Amino acid sequence: MSAEIFVPEIISPAKLAKLEEYKANINIVGRNFSEALEACLARQKETGAKLLHAYDQSEIVTGQGTVGLEFEEQVPELDSLLIAVGGGGLIGGVSSWYRGRVKIIAVETKGTATLHSARKAGEPVGITVSGLAADALGASTIGSIGYNAAHKYVSKSVLVSDQDVADAQRLLWESFRQIAEPGGATALAGLLSGAYVPEPNEKVGVLVCGGNMDLSKL
Repeated sequence: MSAEIFVPEIISPAKLAKLEEYKANINIVGRNFSEALEACLARQKETGAKLLHAYDQSEIVTGQGTVGLEFEEQVPELDSLLIAVGGGGLIGGVSSWYRGRVKIIAVETKGTATLHSARKAGEPVGITVSGLAADALGASTIGSIGYNAAHKYVSKSVLVSDQDVADAQRLLWESFRQIAEPGGATALAGLLSGAYVPEPNEKVGVLVCGGNMDLSKL
């Protein structure tokens, strides 16, 4: 069985190297994820291959939602959970697992604010993607599955700056020796920056969701 994967030109070198290590057939197409997806859909229609959408497919969102199960098993007393948002698959899956039992806080950078923009507009809308976390959180429009789940179960949406993300990356490394890519550190940035302020004694969880980091930029 072979895999043909479509990625945009903004893909990080670390992610590209890992895909090459897996011997996948890689197509670097377009400036952003939406253009890569368009090329992928055209290829899938041509070949009839099984489509695996990065974030807006029920099987993918369900798989990502198992992170919520792990959190609940390990920290059943959790009050709130901060999650970074790109296309919405991760927060859609995790928030659908909890279904309001835990307060879910969406965190996005100002350059990748798909959910924040959708909540403001009352529906998914296209955005111009930019900034430090664009290679991971850079969907141009939030997926319908993630948006619908967030509409039901996400308590709050906050934004952070690229500097906030860089500060979170630095703390993760200096204090915990954990390497996180910008998108992976975005949820923590929401807490450290004060974009989200917990109540006294609130038990807060933070999902660090990606380690595909170019070490030369750490």
